[in-house]
Amino acid sequence: MTLDERLAAGQVIILDGATGTELERRGVPMHDVSWSSIASLSHPATLRQIHADYIAAGAEIVIANTFAASRYLLEAAGLAEQVRAANEAAVALAREARDRAAGQREVWIAGSISPMAPAAERGRRPDLATVAASFREQAEILAQAGVDLLLLEMMRDVDYACAAVDAAAATGLPVWVGFSCAAAADDEVIMAPGIVDDLPFERALGPVMARGGSLVAIMHSEIEVTRPALAVARRHWRGPLGAYPHSGRFVMPNWQFDDIIAPAAYLAEAERWVADGVQVIGGCCGIGPDHIRLLAERLPRSLPREIP
Repeated sequence: MTLDERLAAGQVIILDGATGTELERRGVPMHDVSWSSIASLSHPATLRQIHADYIAAGAEIVIANTFAASRYLLEAAGLAEQVRAANEAAVALAREARDRAAGQREVWIAGSISPMAPAAERGRRPDLATVAASFREQAEILAQAGVDLLLLEMMRDVDYACAAVDAAAATGLPVWVGFSCAAAADDEVIMAPGIVDDLPFERALGPVMARGGSLVAIMHSEIEVTRPALAVARRHWRGPLGAYPHSGRFVMPNWQFDDIIAPAAYLAEAERWVADGVQVIGGCCGIGPDHIRLLAERLPRSLPREIP
């Protein structure tokens, strides 16, 4: 069955956990401008093993290490000549891990595209036209490298997110859109700060998904805001849903592994998401193979017949 067929059948699909923070956890240095992007070239064996570990844990989709491999980000790091090589290597390593670890299981490779700013400093993000051109180039490279779908991650506004959807959709591959959310003082769900502050999620969701995309995910968000954000998504989106929040905090260029949620506690949250109708579940920064293993072992394989 294809991913679309599995989603249409109401099946639950296990996504992998974090890649960038897992590289850091295993001793790979993070770049102070482009974060994990060059690890695909500098530490290929470690990256391949991370993907293999997630597949062995039960992940059915692994995300290539391309989140921070856009041209504008690598240019800011003085690595513009590495754009194609970094993206192609990331996809090749994920595919190699699948070949080694999946056995007879079906495992899909997702290419990640994000609007991450150089050094995570919002003032260093280029203008929209530059970023849109970078998205188009990266989407084309990832499609040519052989990914099965494109996963747009950390979408936090309308303009950049629409540009990312347009670029991804032009490849003809399935496009999933991952939104990062936060809670305002009045508990309203807003887009995570960094591009446009205090933008209600419900105002961004419709315009972005009108451009394309077949799944809405709440990702790289605090665990406690994930369920309220999913509730907003359900009110404004009729298609399938995904969830993969983070645990810990970021101080560029390193993830701080403070109070990482235990796998059993994470499973309890994920069980609530499935009960609410979420079909694709994994983890973002701070979430590792042990978390994914428990999800794969314990989550139901299909949605409940009745969803609140």
